[in-house]
Amino acid sequence: MSPDYLYQLAQQLLEKANTELVQTDTYIQFLIILAIYTFAYLVASRILRLSPFLDKGDKAEGDPGWRLFLSKLGGLLFPVLAIFLLRLSLAITKTTLSQGWLVQTALTIAILILFNSIIHNFIRNRVVARLFRWIGLPILLLHLLGLLGGLIEILESISINLGNIEISAYGIARLAIFGSLLFWLGRVSSKTGREFISHQEDLDVRTREVAAKLFEIVIFFIVSLLLLKILGINLTALAVFGGALGVGIGLGLQAIASNFISGIIILADRSVSLGDYVELDDGSTGVVRELSMRATTLETFDGKDIVVPNDKFITETFINWTHKDKRQRYRVDFSVAYHTDVRKLVEIIKGVVATHPQVFSGDAVPLEERPDCEIDSFGDSGINMFVEFWMEGIDDGKNRVGGDLMLMILEALQEHGFEIPFPQREVRILNRGHPGLGKIK
Repeated sequence: MSPDYLYQLAQQLLEKANTELVQTDTYIQFLIILAIYTFAYLVASRILRLSPFLDKGDKAEGDPGWRLFLSKLGGLLFPVLAIFLLRLSLAITKTTLSQGWLVQTALTIAILILFNSIIHNFIRNRVVARLFRWIGLPILLLHLLGLLGGLIEILESISINLGNIEISAYGIARLAIFGSLLFWLGRVSSKTGREFISHQEDLDVRTREVAAKLFEIVIFFIVSLLLLKILGINLTALAVFGGALGVGIGLGLQAIASNFISGIIILADRSVSLGDYVELDDGSTGVVRELSMRATTLETFDGKDIVVPNDKFITETFINWTHKDKRQRYRVDFSVAYHTDVRKLVEIIKGVVATHPQVFSGDAVPLEERPDCEIDSFGDSGINMFVEFWMEGIDDGKNRVGGDLMLMILEALQEHGFEIPFPQREVRILNRGHPGLGKIK
């Protein structure tokens, strides 16, 4: 390319610019653009004042993620409104004016700026942001200038055949660009949706867990279908694969599918939730620490984790000690001698047990939940007694109360002179003079 050619090209551009600048339509377009931006700014500001949840200035770092997301959307309100009005004015200027190149240029620049703002506000990963800027922006510019079709034809011409499969440079580029975009959108949508659901205080914890997990599954299912569509795979052809998968689930994956469905049922019917103290049919006990779609993790008081398949909570009997009410009733057994003043003993033991800080007692507590001491049975060596009491939580681990009460009862018996009987046997000798019996000392 010679310097003379470049000089001539520059002269032609200057002459065209001078021609356009002296035309009235150019200044009309400039005024239209100025009026559009002024109107869009005023309307966007008004909407933000009427909708505080869209105002980015009122948000703090501690706010939920979905509120920050909405505030970022509010920041895009002005450019989106300006683009809409520019597109509308472009259609009008093409019919009323002899030219509309200035409005078209303003519209192109506004779209590129909006795309760059979206990258800046919503993409936190630097690598992904750079890919969108250095690849996405040029592709968008080529599309707006009407040059993308020629580039696609060039990329489609670069291809190789592997049997019946044709792989082109355009197909690889399309898969890489749209696949990355879809998975990024899926992850962002899933994270935003989970945060939004988790902050719904009118829903209980179990319902929020079910909704969040189902929302995540639906998002990635939709992303997978769209990705298959981009690959050019006919979704109707997946019917055969779906049938084979169903047979596989019915045979080899039956246990996995059973646990998965059982996990959804557990979260939906609210029979087990985090923090519940559960006793299984085989005697295993623990606090529910984690609920997943495959298994439930119980933590014992000695620090061990018991991983229980979800279908056990559906097909077998289990005891949930703290599901609806964390208050529990327990009893401590002891014995006293037969010559004990039981009525006096009962009142003493009630008073001693009531002094424990974790035992429910006092006038504010219902009569049936206050400590109660009674006779259980008459034993061989003494009177078998028991004391019942109510407390918050499980009598084990850090919350163990039974051991403290046993010690307090023992000290009270010793302090007031009550005897704890030893095993006793009464031996009676019959036929003392029988020659077969020796002398007993």
